[in-house]
Amino acid sequence: MTTANNAAPAAEALRGLAAGARVVFFSGKGGVGKTTTAAATAVALADAGERVLLVSTDPAHNLGHLFERRLKDTPSTLATTAAGGRLDALEIDPAAATAGHLKEVGATIRAMMPEHLHREVDKYLRLAADAPGTHEASVLERIAELTEELTDTDGYDVVVFDTAPSGHTARLMALPDLMTAWTDGLLRRREASERFGEAVVGLGGKRQAEDNRDARIRSVLTRRRDRFARLRGLLADRDRCAFVLVLAAERLPVAETIEFHEQLRAQGIGVRALVINKRSPGDAGEFLARRRKAEERYVAELRQAVPDPPVLNIRLAPDELRGLDGLWSLPDLVEN
Repeated sequence: MTTANNAAPAAEALRGLAAGARVVFFSGKGGVGKTTTAAATAVALADAGERVLLVSTDPAHNLGHLFERRLKDTPSTLATTAAGGRLDALEIDPAAATAGHLKEVGATIRAMMPEHLHREVDKYLRLAADAPGTHEASVLERIAELTEELTDTDGYDVVVFDTAPSGHTARLMALPDLMTAWTDGLLRRREASERFGEAVVGLGGKRQAEDNRDARIRSVLTRRRDRFARLRGLLADRDRCAFVLVLAAERLPVAETIEFHEQLRAQGIGVRALVINKRSPGDAGEFLARRRKAEERYVAELRQAVPDPPVLNIRLAPDELRGLDGLWSLPDLVEN
């Protein structure tokens, strides 16, 4: 499908959320319109001639419903534009990501263990599939793959992530440091083991096969450590990576946004902008005018706690926004 170029100033405001970044994360409390805002921004970028990959990391996956398309774990083209842009989208499959993650981890662990313990390794991995943190680690691996491979090999100008609700995403953003430290620990243990093995060589006890196995293990661990370190560097790079927090002007979304902003700041991750969605009009009757007045109190509370990032306000839509046509209309709801 080819779209018509939308050069409206309001669409420019959505494109400004990315502002030259290679990777953009949209996050926020569930139900505030995060998926719609991320998708509309991706459409606006494609309309301006960018090659955009839109990715859902949320296990609930609303992206396919929004576009009224069945999306997979591999990119599907949703639109091409008159300006030469392209919009592709995918939904990360948590089960497939976990299976791939555990397969790679399992291969590494088996190579480190004697053969008679391989059955125990397999038992451990089956239990680990449902263990806390396994899903996050698997999704993190997939995010790392997409940010370092697709932007290079498939020629995307920007990757836009529609993330899971903020509590889940906060844990995810803390993982690169933890995974890097964990992998560094494994490498140190391998180096100690290899030094012991070198001492045994003098006694004639080291075989060439063991040397090859150690080199292979070290290569896998080093690659994983470097991948997580690159992702951590990307998240902290405010030029290449933009974090946009989406919320509604209500008590709970504002409180959660303030807390999430503080968590990101503590991790060295900057917030590019705040998007306050579903703003009530103040000139459409007494009921909505009263809601707008209440919203202003919550916005003031938000700005007192988070004064620096610019704010983009989006009015409450009269109808549900669905499909490309609906997403093209979202810039018309941006407040001046």
